[in-house]
Amino acid sequence: MNQPQPFRAPRPTSATPDIGDGLASSVSRVGALSERGDLHRAIPAEGGWLRCSDLLAEPVGFEHWRKQLSEWLNDQYRAAPARTAASYVMSWYLHVPAHVGALLFHHERRVPSLRPEELAFSLGGDRPHPEGMAVLGDAFYCLPTDPGSTRPEATIVRDEHALAAVLRAHYIAHAARFVRAYAPGSRLGKRMLWAAATDALDNSLWWAGKQAGTAEGEGAGVADASLVLESRFPPLTAPSTLRMETGADGHREWNRRRESCCFSYLLPQEAECDGCPRTCPKN
Repeated sequence: MNQPQPFRAPRPTSATPDIGDGLASSVSRVGALSERGDLHRAIPAEGGWLRCSDLLAEPVGFEHWRKQLSEWLNDQYRAAPARTAASYVMSWYLHVPAHVGALLFHHERRVPSLRPEELAFSLGGDRPHPEGMAVLGDAFYCLPTDPGSTRPEATIVRDEHALAAVLRAHYIAHAARFVRAYAPGSRLGKRMLWAAATDALDNSLWWAGKQAGTAEGEGAGVADASLVLESRFPPLTAPSTLRMETGADGHREWNRRRESCCFSYLLPQEAECDGCPRTCPKN
């Protein structure tokens, strides 16, 4: 597949050497746990990496990304509805700050900077989704009991509620820059974009716990989602929609109602996803 380069990838950067329990240690620990993209401390030497701030500054890059995705959808489904491609790119991009923030919050009780200048990602060679992510900054927020709380790049907050508020604020600030950059070319309304931002954060917190493969781990992820999204925080569109449901076979499991639509149902022989807002009413 011909993969156009929307802009020149940034040169590799190196993080401040980690001489204690700093953010580099956290990234190393949680990187081994991530099942939704490799996590790095700096941009690897190989090409194909995109700094989030560069992409937001040159939104034409999103057009190239949607074109790559449309080619992939045509290969897979013999169809590539524009709304489907735009929605996939929307959700995949928002997954980057949400996933990084959720992993470090859940496993380390730390919140790194989620500024677009300090996050980068790479696209998969086949399916053009974020395959790797890089945390480029050194600063982090933490609790008073954190072993790295005395480091100069650490900012201490009083408790978990305050740390959750930091994560939420940093994520919303990043998402706001994405909405401004992506809305004009995508033809998706701002309500849809903020709904997708809500889904990405709620999902990422849930999956940070769920990937442990235990009911206790999943429950901890659900609790984090409830902590960070305990109510609606505009412009996010809803509190956490995670809820326990009982299936026809009597099995109980956690599910969530989506706020946004991925438009996968527009693809041949595809139906709405579980929890799609088109078929799953609010209650």
